[in-house]
Order: sequence, then structure tokens, then C-alpha cells
Amino acid sequence: MLNKIATSFTKLVERYLPDPFIFVILLSIITLLGASLFTPSTSIEVINAWGSGFWNLLSFAMQMLLVLITGYILASTPPINKLLEKLATLASTAPKAIILVTLISLLASWLNWGFGLVVGALFAKAIAKKTKVDYRLLVASAYSGFVVWHGGLAGSIPLTIATEGHFSQSSIGIISTEQTLFAGFNIAILIGLFIIMPLVNRYMLPSDKNSVYVDPALIKESPAHNENITRPAQHLEHSKLLGIAIGLLGLCYLAYYFIFVGGSLNLNSVIAVFLFLAITLHQTPHNLLNSLQQAIPSGAGIVIQFPFYAGIMAVMVDSGLAQQISRGFIAVADADSLPFFSFISAGLVNMFVPSGGGQWAVQAPIVIPAAQELGADISRVAMAVAWGDAWTNLIQPFWALPVLAIAGLKAKDIMGFCVVQLFVTGVFISLVLSFY
Repeated sequence: MLNKIATSFTKLVERYLPDPFIFVILLSIITLLGASLFTPSTSIEVINAWGSGFWNLLSFAMQMLLVLITGYILASTPPINKLLEKLATLASTAPKAIILVTLISLLASWLNWGFGLVVGALFAKAIAKKTKVDYRLLVASAYSGFVVWHGGLAGSIPLTIATEGHFSQSSIGIISTEQTLFAGFNIAILIGLFIIMPLVNRYMLPSDKNSVYVDPALIKESPAHNENITRPAQHLEHSKLLGIAIGLLGLCYLAYYFIFVGGSLNLNSVIAVFLFLAITLHQTPHNLLNSLQQAIPSGAGIVIQFPFYAGIMAVMVDSGLAQQISRGFIAVADADSLPFFSFISAGLVNMFVPSGGGQWAVQAPIVIPAAQELGADISRVAMAVAWGDAWTNLIQPFWALPVLAIAGLKAKDIMGFCVVQLFVTGVFISLVLSFY
């Protein structure tokens, strides 16, 4: 039954879903029109906000790009590659392959979203070399693990409100991760998704006649870079001493930062962990740079699309359109239903503001006073916004770009399966947020 539904959605999406760049252009036009028609802002003010906003998130875009690239070069190190290849031998049948890649992706995404995207895609490719399984669903299953990231260790909203000096501290104080990431309701959502997602993906397996298989020989391998060392400079490039030394030096600093300084896990520290582990495990600068060359294409979509999303976000915030959307949902809420409506509104806003931190900046001034006025649990409401942001990423092509680039597919190849995942996870997360 589920596979027939998924097949129908897949055929529909393959026919009508445009390239993600076209998607962001359409979103831009819709946002500009919506802000011009439904907010007090004039068309000139809206256009000015859009154009000015293009460059507001350049530092954040660079962080996103570095998380992806450093996650890629870490995941492509020989030890982790060998681990993925070994795990792939456990997927002896198509159902096992789907379940296994989903679980690995969920676990990796819970640790960190960038690591999860890269590991999931690389693991899907490793499995496809050994097992005959619908490649589209395999990659969609790898991407589906991303749904847990905002309830995981790198969730930007729970980490933000647990950090001294955050912009909402005067209203809500410091909310520890024990009340958000490690709260009972969040643990329940995570456990449920670790059970539900593998089963949903497994039962979406198309029949043999509707499946799309990939020839293992066509899956690109990392190119070998064997070269004759004839110049003194090449000795430096291939020096294990240099590579391992700088890697260990960075890891020593990180140990000091976390243990003695009491540093927190934020985007910069995650990037540093990925980078210095990757340098150490690649051993030589030559190997690291080769891996970097392979990683760069996977970030191309972020480079061209993120400024457009920054422009959309600026219009949504400056015109008040995002706040109007949120207020529209929250206006009908009470203390018990506020988490549900916060979740739904966050899911909608996420399609226009695909940044967890950026989305919290937009919605916090609305959901926090609403929670205080209604007497709702602020930590649960904050996590509802976080889960709403993560939830609709399943059909937001922007974040699928790295996975698709690594796997060699297009958004239309996997989004039909992602629509089914969206409905199932949306119902489950809503129920837990409302009733647990």
C-alpha cells in the first residue's frame, strides 16, 4: 500500500518539480508579491529589503559551506570509508539496505546535520555497489535522517537558548538542554522516529518493475592520485609528519577549549572538530586537498542559492510577513495547542527561511510572548519551532543539494518519497508535542 502511494507521488514529482534553483526563484517572487500585497510595506521597500538582504548572511553561508565540506572530507577519510564499506556488507537485501541506511543517517544527523547529510549519501553509494535496490529510495532514505537534526546535539535553537547572552534572555532566561534536547518529549520524538522512519522507508520499496537500479560500475569512485614525487615541494605535500602534526595540534587546542575553557558545541567548534580530525585521518596535505576537490562541487548549490534565501528571509522579516504567518496560527491557540500551532507555522516559514537560527530570530518575538500570555511551556514551544524547521526540510530542496550532488541524482528523483515521509513524520511529531 505504502509503496503504491510513494510511486504515485514519485511520478507526480518527477513530472512537475523544477530544479531547486527554479524553486528558490519562484519562492522569491511569491515572497515579494505577498509582502507587497499583505503587509504595510510598499513595493519599493520590499524590493530594497530583498536586494539589501542578499548579503546579510554571508558569514553564516560560509559556516554552512564549511560544515558541509569539512563533514565531507572527514567522512571520506580512509578509516570512515572502510567503516562504511564494512557496514554496507550487512545490507544483503533491498529491505535491509533501506533500513540500515536510514538508521545510519538518523544517528549521524543526530550528532550533527552536516555530518549526517554527507555520511548518509556516502553510505548509500557504498550500499548501491553491493546490493540491488531502488537507488532513488536509497538516497531518499539517506536524506530522511536529516529530519532529526534540530532535536539532536547540534540543534541551533536549543543550543541558542542555552547560551549566555542570547537575544531572548531578558524574556525567558537561560533554558538548559535538559529542558529541551534531553526532555522526555524530545527523547520520545527521537525514539519514535528511529523506529518509524526505517519502517516507512522499507515499505515504500517499489515493485521490481517500478524500481530504478544503478549499475555499480557507474558509481563514481574517488579518483586515485598517484604521482611521481620529483620536486622538493611534493615531499612536503606528501609529508605525513606535516599533516598529522598540524591535525594533532588542532585537536590539542580543541581538547583545551572544551575541557579547560568550557567551550560549547557551536558551528565554529563543529567545523574545527571536523577539520582537524579530517587532517589527522587523511595524514598528508596531498590527500586532504584531493578530498577537498571532491567536496567542493557538493556545496555549489549553497553558494548560488543561499543569497536568494537570505533575500527572502530579509523580506519576510522586514515586511512583517513571517510574523503575520506565525500570528495567524498562534491566534487560535491555547496553552495546550500552542506547541502544535508553533510546529505547523515553523514548518511553513521554513520553506522561506531555511535556517534554524534565522527562523528562531523571526518567530521567537511571537511565540515567546504568546507562551507567556497563555501559560504554555516555553521550552516545549521552542522545540516545536525547532522540529517544524527540521520537518519541512524533507521537501525543501535546498538542504537536499549536498546529498544529491554526492549521489548524482536530481531533486525530482527523491522528492516523491520525501512527501510520504513528510506526512508520516508530521503526524507523529504533532501528536507527541501535543499530548506527551
